[in-house]
Amino acid sequence: RADQLLMTLMYWREYRTEFHIAQSYGISEATVCRTIHKVEDALVRSKQFRLPGKKALQPSDTIFEVMLVDVSEQPVERPKKAGKALQWQKEGHTQKAQLIADQKTAEIVTTAFSHGSKHDFQLFKDQKLDIAEHIRILADAGYQGLAELHENCQTPFKKSKYHPLTKKEKQRNRALARKRILIEHIFRKLKVFRILSERYRNRRKRFALRFNLIAAIYNSDLN
Repeated sequence: RADQLLMTLMYWREYRTEFHIAQSYGISEATVCRTIHKVEDALVRSKQFRLPGKKALQPSDTIFEVMLVDVSEQPVERPKKAGKALQWQKEGHTQKAQLIADQKTAEIVTTAFSHGSKHDFQLFKDQKLDIAEHIRILADAGYQGLAELHENCQTPFKKSKYHPLTKKEKQRNRALARKRILIEHIFRKLKVFRILSERYRNRRKRFALRFNLIAAIYNSDLN
């Protein structure tokens, strides 16, 4: 139903509490929760809100030439159970979402998720991607060592205490940053949905589902 879909989009976009949405609709908080879950599950089953996925990067299937990869961190509620492997920063615990997007079309191809303490490059390795050799991957400094997995890649030069960057290396870093700025714009558009930008209050088990649905909606707007 249209009103149930609108309620779900309102929840993602505004990220008001289920209590406040229930007050607006004149229903119970539990009904709001059930409705949102029902709509999300229906959207997944429809198969119309899917990302191309990891297979689209494989040698036999890919049509891509240059891919951008980056990670965004989002604060989450402090876990109730002790020992949760979530990164503690000044703003609190975090979770990570990684995007791989096509530089030419700005289409999101695949995603990956983890707790905040996992290194960006480790998250990439854990995806176990079979990427076609001709695809060039552009990444930031968090992906140092990427060439060991995929030779056709570019990451920034890093300076050290005894080895400052040369003028040519600085120029190449700036050129790479200009190419990679697109993925920052993609994250910015996704975070219009406040459920992806504010402190995530819900259980993390549905976060990937919601993120991917919103990413698929973003992709559909590109056409």
